[in-house]
Amino acid sequence: MSWFESFILGLVQGLTEFLPISSSAHLRLTAAFAGWQDPGAAFTAITQIGTEAAVLIYFRKDIGRIVTAWFRSLTDKAMRSDHDARMGWLVIVGSIPIGVLGVTFKDQIEGPFRDLRLIATTLIVMGVVLGVADRLAARDEAGGRHRVARERKTLKDLSVRDGLIYGFCQAMALVPGVSRSGATISGGLLMGYTRESAARYSFLLAVPAVLASGVFELKDAGEGHVSWGPTIFATLVAFGVGYAVIAWFMRFITTKSFMPFVVYRILLGIVILALVGFGVLSPHAGESAG
Repeated sequence: MSWFESFILGLVQGLTEFLPISSSAHLRLTAAFAGWQDPGAAFTAITQIGTEAAVLIYFRKDIGRIVTAWFRSLTDKAMRSDHDARMGWLVIVGSIPIGVLGVTFKDQIEGPFRDLRLIATTLIVMGVVLGVADRLAARDEAGGRHRVARERKTLKDLSVRDGLIYGFCQAMALVPGVSRSGATISGGLLMGYTRESAARYSFLLAVPAVLASGVFELKDAGEGHVSWGPTIFATLVAFGVGYAVIAWFMRFITTKSFMPFVVYRILLGIVILALVGFGVLSPHAGESAG
Protein backbone atom coordinates (compact mmCIF):
# COMPACT_ATOMS: atom_id res chain seq x y z
CA MET A 1 0.00 0.00 0.00
CA SER A 2 1.34 3.43 -0.94
CA TRP A 3 1.25 6.48 1.30
CA PHE A 4 -1.30 8.07 -1.04
CA GLU A 5 -3.60 5.05 -0.70
CA SER A 6 -3.28 5.12 3.08
CA PHE A 7 -4.12 8.85 3.14
CA ILE A 8 -7.24 8.39 1.01
CA LEU A 9 -8.40 5.35 3.02
CA GLY A 10 -7.76 7.16 6.32
CA LEU A 11 -9.77 10.10 4.99
CA VAL A 12 -12.63 7.80 3.99
CA GLN A 13 -12.55 6.07 7.39
CA GLY A 14 -12.73 9.37 9.24
CA LEU A 15 -15.51 10.74 7.05
CA THR A 16 -17.75 7.67 7.20
CA GLU A 17 -17.22 6.00 10.61
CA PHE A 18 -19.78 8.09 12.47
CA LEU A 19 -22.25 8.64 9.66
CA PRO A 20 -24.90 5.92 9.12
CA ILE A 21 -23.42 4.86 5.77
CA SER A 22 -20.86 2.17 6.78
CA SER A 23 -17.15 2.96 6.93
CA SER A 24 -16.10 -0.66 6.25
CA ALA A 25 -18.19 -0.69 3.08
CA HIS A 26 -16.67 2.59 1.88
CA LEU A 27 -13.12 1.40 2.54
CA ARG A 28 -13.90 -1.74 0.55
CA LEU A 29 -15.58 0.22 -2.26
CA THR A 30 -12.83 2.86 -2.44
CA ALA A 31 -10.25 0.14 -3.03
CA ALA A 32 -12.47 -1.62 -5.58
CA PHE A 33 -13.29 1.52 -7.61
CA ALA A 34 -9.68 2.74 -7.53
CA GLY A 35 -8.34 -0.64 -8.61
CA TRP A 36 -6.40 -1.07 -5.39
CA GLN A 37 -6.14 -4.25 -3.37
CA ASP A 38 -8.71 -4.67 -0.61
CA PRO A 39 -7.08 -3.21 2.53
CA GLY A 40 -8.64 -6.06 4.53
CA ALA A 41 -10.47 -6.40 7.81
CA ALA A 42 -7.31 -5.92 9.91
CA PHE A 43 -6.54 -2.54 8.31
CA THR A 44 -10.16 -1.46 8.80
CA ALA A 45 -10.21 -2.49 12.48
CA ILE A 46 -6.91 -0.75 13.27
CA THR A 47 -7.82 2.54 11.54
CA GLN A 48 -11.04 2.52 13.56
CA ILE A 49 -8.86 2.93 16.66
CA GLY A 50 -8.13 6.42 15.32
CA THR A 51 -11.79 7.34 15.02
CA GLU A 52 -12.57 5.87 18.45
CA ALA A 53 -9.77 7.98 19.92
CA ALA A 54 -11.73 10.94 18.54
CA VAL A 55 -14.80 9.65 20.42
CA LEU A 56 -12.79 9.39 23.65
CA ILE A 57 -11.70 13.02 23.34
CA TYR A 58 -15.04 14.45 22.18
CA PHE A 59 -17.02 12.65 24.90
CA ARG A 60 -14.21 12.79 27.48
CA LYS A 61 -16.40 14.42 30.16
CA ASP A 62 -19.19 11.86 29.71
CA ILE A 63 -16.77 8.94 29.61
CA GLY A 64 -14.83 10.25 32.62
CA ARG A 65 -18.03 10.44 34.70
CA ILE A 66 -19.21 7.01 33.56
CA VAL A 67 -15.88 5.28 34.25
CA THR A 68 -15.49 6.95 37.66
CA ALA A 69 -19.05 6.13 38.72
CA TRP A 70 -18.76 2.56 37.46
CA PHE A 71 -15.61 1.86 39.47
CA ARG A 72 -17.19 3.38 42.57
CA SER A 73 -20.26 1.17 42.10
CA LEU A 74 -18.07 -1.92 42.44
CA THR A 75 -17.62 -1.24 46.15
CA ASP A 76 -20.41 1.22 46.96
CA LYS A 77 -23.90 -0.31 46.62
CA ALA A 78 -25.54 3.11 46.83
CA MET A 79 -23.75 4.11 43.59
CA ARG A 80 -25.34 1.29 41.63
CA SER A 81 -28.50 3.34 41.14
CA ASP A 82 -26.50 6.29 39.82
CA HIS A 83 -27.22 7.03 36.13
CA ASP A 84 -23.54 7.17 35.10
CA ALA A 85 -22.72 3.93 36.93
CA ARG A 86 -25.68 2.22 35.22
CA MET A 87 -24.44 3.53 31.86
CA GLY A 88 -21.11 1.86 32.52
CA TRP A 89 -22.78 -1.48 33.17
CA LEU A 90 -25.11 -1.06 30.18
CA VAL A 91 -22.19 -0.34 27.83
CA ILE A 92 -20.59 -3.58 29.04
CA VAL A 93 -23.85 -5.51 28.54
CA GLY A 94 -24.36 -4.00 25.10
CA SER A 95 -20.83 -4.97 24.06
CA ILE A 96 -21.33 -8.69 24.69
CA PRO A 97 -23.15 -9.55 21.41
CA ILE A 98 -20.55 -8.09 19.07
CA GLY A 99 -17.73 -9.67 21.07
CA VAL A 100 -19.23 -13.16 20.86
CA LEU A 101 -20.38 -12.90 17.23
CA GLY A 102 -17.18 -11.17 16.10
CA VAL A 103 -15.04 -14.10 17.26
CA THR A 104 -17.55 -16.70 16.03
CA PHE A 105 -17.81 -15.29 12.49
CA LYS A 106 -14.24 -13.98 12.11
CA ASP A 107 -13.55 -16.04 8.96
CA GLN A 108 -16.78 -14.92 7.29
CA ILE A 109 -16.10 -11.28 8.16
CA GLU A 110 -12.71 -11.44 6.48
CA GLY A 111 -14.00 -13.42 3.48
CA PRO A 112 -17.56 -13.91 2.14
CA PHE A 113 -18.97 -10.86 3.94
CA ARG A 114 -16.75 -8.61 1.79
CA ASP A 115 -18.54 -9.59 -1.46
CA LEU A 116 -19.70 -6.36 -3.15
CA ARG A 117 -23.15 -7.82 -3.87
CA LEU A 118 -23.72 -8.42 -0.17
CA ILE A 119 -22.41 -4.95 0.68
CA ALA A 120 -24.79 -3.36 -1.86
CA THR A 121 -27.73 -5.33 -0.51
CA THR A 122 -27.05 -4.36 3.10
CA LEU A 123 -26.63 -0.71 2.09
CA ILE A 124 -30.11 -0.74 0.56
CA VAL A 125 -31.89 -2.82 3.20
CA MET A 126 -30.46 -0.94 6.18
CA GLY A 127 -31.10 2.33 4.36
CA VAL A 128 -34.80 1.45 4.21
CA VAL A 129 -34.76 0.46 7.92
CA LEU A 130 -33.12 3.76 8.87
CA GLY A 131 -35.67 5.64 6.76
CA VAL A 132 -38.61 3.94 8.47
CA ALA A 133 -37.12 4.53 11.93
CA ASP A 134 -36.46 8.19 11.12
CA ARG A 135 -40.02 8.74 9.88
CA LEU A 136 -41.47 7.19 13.04
CA ALA A 137 -39.29 9.48 15.17
CA ALA A 138 -40.32 12.54 13.15
CA ARG A 139 -44.00 11.61 13.51
CA ASP A 140 -43.69 11.28 17.28
CA GLU A 141 -41.91 14.63 17.56
CA ALA A 142 -44.30 16.55 15.31
CA GLY A 143 -47.59 14.96 16.26
CA GLY A 144 -50.43 15.63 13.83
CA ARG A 145 -53.94 16.89 13.33
CA HIS A 146 -55.49 14.04 15.31
CA ARG A 147 -52.65 13.18 17.69
CA VAL A 148 -50.39 14.99 20.10
CA ALA A 149 -46.61 14.88 19.95
CA ARG A 150 -45.20 11.89 21.77
CA GLU A 151 -42.31 12.27 24.20
CA ARG A 152 -39.43 10.00 23.25
CA LYS A 153 -37.06 8.21 25.61
CA THR A 154 -33.64 9.50 26.69
CA LEU A 155 -30.61 7.65 28.03
CA LYS A 156 -32.04 7.95 31.54
CA ASP A 157 -34.69 5.45 30.39
CA LEU A 158 -32.12 2.93 29.13
CA SER A 159 -32.68 -0.58 30.51
CA VAL A 160 -30.76 -3.86 30.32
CA ARG A 161 -33.21 -5.11 27.69
CA ASP A 162 -32.72 -2.01 25.54
CA GLY A 163 -28.95 -2.19 26.05
CA LEU A 164 -28.88 -5.75 24.72
CA ILE A 165 -31.03 -4.81 21.74
CA TYR A 166 -28.62 -1.96 20.99
CA GLY A 167 -25.80 -4.49 21.30
CA PHE A 168 -27.31 -6.91 18.78
CA CYS A 169 -27.92 -4.00 16.41
CA GLN A 170 -24.25 -3.06 16.72
CA ALA A 171 -23.24 -6.67 16.03
CA MET A 172 -25.04 -6.49 12.67
CA ALA A 173 -22.31 -4.06 11.58
CA LEU A 174 -19.87 -6.98 11.40
CA VAL A 175 -21.26 -7.24 7.85
CA PRO A 176 -19.78 -4.42 5.71
CA GLY A 177 -22.54 -2.15 4.46
CA VAL A 178 -24.70 -2.32 7.58
CA SER A 179 -23.01 0.56 9.45
CA ARG A 180 -22.41 0.46 13.19
CA SER A 181 -23.95 3.88 13.80
CA GLY A 182 -26.73 3.25 11.27
CA ALA A 183 -27.79 -0.03 12.89
CA THR A 184 -27.62 1.17 16.49
CA ILE A 185 -29.28 4.51 15.77
CA SER A 186 -32.05 2.73 13.82
CA GLY A 187 -32.54 0.33 16.74
CA GLY A 188 -32.68 3.21 19.18
CA LEU A 189 -35.21 5.16 17.11
CA LEU A 190 -37.41 2.06 16.72
CA MET A 191 -37.31 1.56 20.50
CA GLY A 192 -38.56 5.12 20.97
CA TYR A 193 -35.34 7.03 21.81
CA THR A 194 -34.60 10.56 20.63
CA ARG A 195 -32.14 11.02 17.75
CA GLU A 196 -29.55 12.61 20.04
CA SER A 197 -29.84 9.86 22.68
CA ALA A 198 -29.65 7.08 20.09
CA ALA A 199 -26.53 8.62 18.51
CA ARG A 200 -24.81 9.33 21.83
CA TYR A 201 -25.27 5.78 23.13
CA SER A 202 -24.23 4.43 19.72
CA PHE A 203 -20.90 6.26 19.98
CA LEU A 204 -20.31 5.27 23.61
CA LEU A 205 -21.21 1.64 22.91
CA ALA A 206 -18.74 1.49 20.03
CA VAL A 207 -15.71 2.42 22.17
CA PRO A 208 -14.97 -0.95 23.88
CA ALA A 209 -15.96 -3.00 20.82
CA VAL A 210 -13.85 -1.06 18.33
CA LEU A 211 -10.82 -0.73 20.60
CA ALA A 212 -10.94 -4.47 21.39
CA SER A 213 -11.29 -5.32 17.69
CA GLY A 214 -8.38 -3.07 16.76
CA VAL A 215 -6.10 -4.54 19.42
CA PHE A 216 -7.15 -8.08 18.40
CA GLU A 217 -6.21 -7.36 14.77
CA LEU A 218 -2.82 -5.82 15.63
CA LYS A 219 -1.20 -9.21 15.21
CA ASP A 220 -2.22 -9.25 11.52
CA ALA A 221 -1.05 -5.70 10.77
CA GLY A 222 1.93 -5.41 8.46
CA GLU A 223 1.12 -8.67 6.69
CA GLY A 224 0.47 -8.88 2.96
CA HIS A 225 0.55 -5.59 1.00
CA VAL A 226 -0.34 -3.34 3.98
CA SER A 227 2.70 -2.37 6.07
CA TRP A 228 2.81 -0.75 9.49
CA GLY A 229 3.78 2.75 8.29
CA PRO A 230 0.79 3.40 6.01
CA THR A 231 -1.55 1.78 8.56
CA ILE A 232 -0.45 4.15 11.34
CA PHE A 233 -0.62 7.12 8.95
CA ALA A 234 -4.17 6.21 7.91
CA THR A 235 -5.14 5.85 11.58
CA LEU A 236 -3.88 9.36 12.38
CA VAL A 237 -5.73 10.83 9.39
CA ALA A 238 -8.91 9.02 10.47
CA PHE A 239 -8.55 10.48 13.98
CA GLY A 240 -8.33 14.11 12.80
CA VAL A 241 -11.14 13.87 10.26
CA GLY A 242 -13.30 11.73 12.58
CA TYR A 243 -13.22 14.33 15.36
CA ALA A 244 -14.49 17.03 13.00
CA VAL A 245 -17.25 14.73 11.72
CA ILE A 246 -18.47 13.90 15.27
CA ALA A 247 -18.76 17.59 16.12
CA TRP A 248 -20.73 18.27 12.93
CA PHE A 249 -22.96 15.18 13.18
CA MET A 250 -24.03 15.80 16.79
CA ARG A 251 -25.16 19.30 15.78
CA PHE A 252 -26.81 18.04 12.59
CA ILE A 253 -29.08 15.45 14.22
CA THR A 254 -30.59 17.89 16.70
CA THR A 255 -32.56 19.61 13.92
CA LYS A 256 -32.20 17.52 10.77
CA SER A 257 -33.56 14.22 9.43
CA PHE A 258 -31.50 11.15 8.51
CA MET A 259 -33.19 11.03 5.08
CA PRO A 260 -30.16 12.36 3.12
CA PHE A 261 -28.18 9.35 4.38
CA VAL A 262 -31.08 7.02 3.55
CA VAL A 263 -31.22 8.25 -0.06
CA TYR A 264 -27.44 8.05 -0.41
CA ARG A 265 -27.30 4.45 0.89
CA ILE A 266 -30.06 3.25 -1.43
CA LEU A 267 -28.64 4.97 -4.53
CA LEU A 268 -25.11 3.71 -3.81
CA GLY A 269 -26.38 0.16 -3.32
CA ILE A 270 -28.30 0.28 -6.61
CA VAL A 271 -25.26 1.63 -8.48
CA ILE A 272 -23.03 -1.15 -7.11
CA LEU A 273 -25.53 -3.87 -8.03
CA ALA A 274 -25.86 -2.38 -11.53
CA LEU A 275 -22.09 -2.22 -12.05
CA VAL A 276 -21.65 -5.79 -10.86
CA GLY A 277 -24.67 -6.97 -12.85
CA PHE A 278 -23.38 -5.46 -16.09
CA GLY A 279 -19.90 -6.86 -15.50
CA VAL A 280 -18.26 -3.45 -15.06
CA LEU A 281 -17.13 -4.37 -11.55
CA SER A 282 -16.28 -7.78 -10.17
CA PRO A 283 -18.01 -8.67 -6.89
CA HIS A 284 -14.60 -9.73 -5.64
CA ALA A 285 -12.64 -6.75 -6.99
CA GLY A 286 -9.42 -6.23 -5.09
CA GLU A 287 -9.67 -9.42 -3.06
CA SER A 288 -6.44 -10.78 -4.48
CA ALA A 289 -4.77 -9.16 -1.52
CA GLY A 290 -6.07 -11.96 0.67
